[in-house]
Amino acid sequence: MFISKEWLESYVEVDQPVNVLAERITRTGIEVDDIIDYTKDIKNLVVGYVQSKATHPDADKLNVCQVDIGEEEPVQIVCGAPNIDAGQTVIVATVGGRLPGGVKIKRAKLRGERSEGMICSLQEIGVPTNLVPKQFEDGIYVFSSEVTPGTDALTALYLDDQVMEFDLTPNRADALSMIGTAYETAALYNVPMVKPETQSNENNEQTADEISVTIQNEDKVPYYSARVVKNVTIEPSPEWMQMRLIKAGIRPINNVVDISNYVLIEYGQPLHMFDKDQIGSKQIDVRQAKEGEIITTLDDQERKLVTSDIVITNGNSPIAIAGVMGGDFSEVTEATTNVVIEGAIFDPVSIRHTSRRLNLRSEASSRFEKGIATEFVDEAVDRACYLLQTYAGGTVTQGRVAEGDLGEFVTPIDISVSKVNQTIGFELAAKDIEAIFVQLGFETTNTDDVLTVMVPSRRKDITIKEDLIEEIARIYGYDEIPSTLPVFEHVTHGSLTDRQSKSRIVKASLEGAGLNQAINYSLVDKERANHFALQNRDTVALLMPMSEAHSTLRQSLIPHLIDAVAYNVARKNTQVRLYELGRVFFGNGEGELPDEVEYLSGILTGDYTVNAWQGKKEEIDFFIAKGIVDRVAEKLDIQFEYEAGEINGLHPGRTAYVKLNGKIIGFVGELHPQIEKDNDLKRTYVFELNYDELMAVSVGYINYQPIPRFPGVSRDIALVINRDMPSAKLVNTIQQNGGDILQEAEVFDVYEGEHVAEDEKSIAISLSYLDTEDTLTDDKVNAVHEAILTSLQAEGATIR
Repeated sequence: MFISKEWLESYVEVDQPVNVLAERITRTGIEVDDIIDYTKDIKNLVVGYVQSKATHPDADKLNVCQVDIGEEEPVQIVCGAPNIDAGQTVIVATVGGRLPGGVKIKRAKLRGERSEGMICSLQEIGVPTNLVPKQFEDGIYVFSSEVTPGTDALTALYLDDQVMEFDLTPNRADALSMIGTAYETAALYNVPMVKPETQSNENNEQTADEISVTIQNEDKVPYYSARVVKNVTIEPSPEWMQMRLIKAGIRPINNVVDISNYVLIEYGQPLHMFDKDQIGSKQIDVRQAKEGEIITTLDDQERKLVTSDIVITNGNSPIAIAGVMGGDFSEVTEATTNVVIEGAIFDPVSIRHTSRRLNLRSEASSRFEKGIATEFVDEAVDRACYLLQTYAGGTVTQGRVAEGDLGEFVTPIDISVSKVNQTIGFELAAKDIEAIFVQLGFETTNTDDVLTVMVPSRRKDITIKEDLIEEIARIYGYDEIPSTLPVFEHVTHGSLTDRQSKSRIVKASLEGAGLNQAINYSLVDKERANHFALQNRDTVALLMPMSEAHSTLRQSLIPHLIDAVAYNVARKNTQVRLYELGRVFFGNGEGELPDEVEYLSGILTGDYTVNAWQGKKEEIDFFIAKGIVDRVAEKLDIQFEYEAGEINGLHPGRTAYVKLNGKIIGFVGELHPQIEKDNDLKRTYVFELNYDELMAVSVGYINYQPIPRFPGVSRDIALVINRDMPSAKLVNTIQQNGGDILQEAEVFDVYEGEHVAEDEKSIAISLSYLDTEDTLTDDKVNAVHEAILTSLQAEGATIR
């Protein structure tokens, strides 16, 4: 958005240099990206009057002109512009002057004729070619009004000006207009803001007799209105309007089109002007386009429409694509005499989809896409009527025809003084806060220090009380926020939380065991989203995923860890050991947020220990993976239990559930051979634990025990049991019958084969006995040991 300081000062008085104004605006949240100074590098530029023109005696394309530049005698200037003629008021760079690009004006002789100056085009004084009116595109600029010779040309052209270029964020659509910027500037400097004239002199004819309006879908078109201006005369718009449009980045066309664009920039309300006599009927019908419907737009392109497009029709055929571009047969031309002015509100999403699909981005569509101020819709149409009456000689019919509802122009938001001061750190009184809202143009009432602020529709970025607090801070000044130190009733030293401390211990333990930490996306493809999941819950899919491979929130960390291992193995890194601490997500149905649970998972493949100099290596197996899980339990001072289980994706005979206090909280096992084959992996083992469940266990204080003073006793037993019986059951039986002297029971050998039946296995268990209060005797040990053997036999075990 380009903001001319000269144009801005027609609404609000700003007695500040443009760089100071730009800095103030930037500090309050609207970044001024650049300042365009139309006076830069220009010197001695005046208005001249061409008294006479004669053909150069030695050059057919040059003319010798006598030009009055306000001095005692006219000066002679040789000019080659094709449109130069006597009686014109032109721009003259006098001797000693300068033009953009380092051009210096000197006395010279052109083909023998003296030339004391230069008659200039707009391009030569810094106006981009694409903004120069077409009639002056290939020649000098000619003033349409009388200007006294010798007057400063930049002042006469309204180019004694600097233009600020705003780099706007999408929420500040109000600054896409001069009036919106004027409100902002008035608030910053606490000065009054004057709105432009909108009241025109209406004739006796009724607008309702000239045109009618209907809307077929008010969800897409909440409001549509029209007014009629008759007997307009098409001609160039006045210099001030043309130059303001040029500074706003819009090329002047003619007075009717220019007025439409002028009001667009002034109010931020896009208008469209139809040639009333070319519409084809007295009816305007706003509807959704029909599939495949065709319209030729103003750029002479034939457009095929779809049902999501909104079109303006004459009751039958489209005459414009709503909010994007008009049709060719109803456009304003040199022959236009009667004009219909459209002012409307269109669905921003529909306009955005249409403009993107057709690749038609315009000043109008960009404003509709961001949402327009309902308070300015009718006012902008009235402003256009006034300008057409004043500068196109039109007569305005009475009233307007409209369908739909503009809605409320203001939104009430309540906020307390204490909330403001507590949030920002100010100590403002209610009257100070109210004064800021008045500066912003927000009507405010105060009831017991609770302010009810009526936020106008032009500020669509303000919807909650926190937005109001931001406005107070902006206008009062971020630099005014006091610097304070935090005040605590009780000051404590910084320390890790219990969870943070435990997590560091767990990570150090895993990394000490040779595992590296992996960090993966929380998103997987839909097919693998619930692989290895311990809970049968709904998955959560993204509405607009980056790709199909990242479309669904994961329910296990294992799939991505498999990908990471496969990636390494494919690149000859065959010894891979990884762990990940991350979140998984379980759906709670449509419209509900998912449950987020933190998991600890790991994956191991290849050799665990390789001592090449000893010719020794140890391949990773189930017990190494289980040992790492036990190490985590040991560091957290908790006890895991294991139970054989089956999980889809894991080897059916080498998988165990991990239980904590009788509840399944994870698993450890080997990947299914098919998954290993699909990913070109050798035997690969994984584990996954519900980390939140681990952190929920309160360990308490660690009670240290003294080193025993008395010796202990160890005995080994060998048992023959059924192959289906888990060894953990035997260990539990031993511990239940070991009394207070059994310290530990550990399985140290399992044998299946020769001398043992096919359905049986031999298990060797080492028992450690210790009495911390007295010396152990054989009688005491034997009594406990015999009780253990009896209980084991009761479980079906045979003592070897």
